[in-house]
Amino acid sequence: MIRQANWKYLYRTVDSTGKTIDFMLSENRDVPAAKRFFEKALTSPHNQSPRVITVDKNPAYPTAIQQLKDEKTMNQETVLRQKKYLNNIIEQDHRFIKKVIKPMLGFKSIGTAEKTIAGIEVMHMIKKGQVECKHSSVLSAVELINKMFGMIA
Repeated sequence: MIRQANWKYLYRTVDSTGKTIDFMLSENRDVPAAKRFFEKALTSPHNQSPRVITVDKNPAYPTAIQQLKDEKTMNQETVLRQKKYLNNIIEQDHRFIKKVIKPMLGFKSIGTAEKTIAGIEVMHMIKKGQVECKHSSVLSAVELINKMFGMIA
């Protein structure tokens, strides 16, 4: 029996230097999903309000951004750029995630996918130097991961 794969969409955002800001897995690639992702990224305590947001040509983005501006969740001055080739920073960063996930041949549930991708993202953030570890040891990385996923206080 061949299992039919259901598409899921990985929303990711990076800053202009390539550092991961946030990510979210969604069943849909529509206005509510885009809006939910932007709200998540904008309300994270470690993020600042963006001056410019560069995205691909997905038609859901302008509507989601306008709704957030109307709700005053996003600055009115924030510029949305929908340019195919200006989005290369995120596409290059996405390549790493795809490389790790492709050999897995899919996930059994969206919950499993979310947890696995979250772990991959954390490890990628450590690799990019976004997280300071006390020591450059495997043990300190394990401690960090446990803290990030709420396994220890």
